[in-house]
Amino acid sequence: MKVVIFAGGHGTRLSEETEYRPKPMVEIGGQPILWHIMKLYSAYGLNDFIICTGYKSSQINDYFANFFLRTSDVTFHFKDGKSGIHVHKPPAENWSVTIVNTGLNTMTAGRLALVRDYLDKNEDFCLTYGDGLSDVNIRALVEFHKAHGKTATVTAIQPSGRFGALEIDGSIVKDFVEKPAGDGNWINGGFFVLKPDALEFLPEDPGPEMWEGYPMKSLSQAGQLVAYKHTGFWQAMDTLRDKAHLETLYQSGTAPWTVWE
Repeated sequence: MKVVIFAGGHGTRLSEETEYRPKPMVEIGGQPILWHIMKLYSAYGLNDFIICTGYKSSQINDYFANFFLRTSDVTFHFKDGKSGIHVHKPPAENWSVTIVNTGLNTMTAGRLALVRDYLDKNEDFCLTYGDGLSDVNIRALVEFHKAHGKTATVTAIQPSGRFGALEIDGSIVKDFVEKPAGDGNWINGGFFVLKPDALEFLPEDPGPEMWEGYPMKSLSQAGQLVAYKHTGFWQAMDTLRDKAHLETLYQSGTAPWTVWE
């Protein structure tokens, strides 16, 4: 089963970082968030990736072109007028990575349409965003998708409230909750599983269309979109505050998404 990752947006809400690099290349613990997402899927045996690039796409190409050099001990040989490279203990990733430049300003539906030729017409596939981390059980998600038999599965999450909540009696603060529950609504957490015919729900001209717009609405109206409810960890990296939070979790050694460790 292949995994498609949206990695082409401008990431304007994280402009302090994305002025210089695409958002999926912003690092957590010394590795791009894209690497963390791929490691999650790989932990469940999914190693065939299609990355939809756009903004500063060459940096993603360069990262994978030099992946062994970046992640291994390397000896460079220059003796006797000959050159060579010896990679010591190469990384264990058993990945196949296809990178498709889907355009600078293409929206997510258009990016998905542009990689359809790299997908197996007879096999379901996963789809996610290149800026969100979770401890979602990918195996359970895929099994859920196959069991219900519908065209598409979206992972639904309930984010916590962004700000601390005060319980006030008159003017007296009775309690303070640092991370209160949200409003109870389920939202799109990414981590989709799709049948090949999900591509038939893309509009005729998908370039300017968001996957989260017409396609998902059409799937839901047709009764072909099912939610896999995930109550564990989920965090999008939209701001510097989000990045700092993810970095703190990683450095503490308790990052919930690192199921491969």
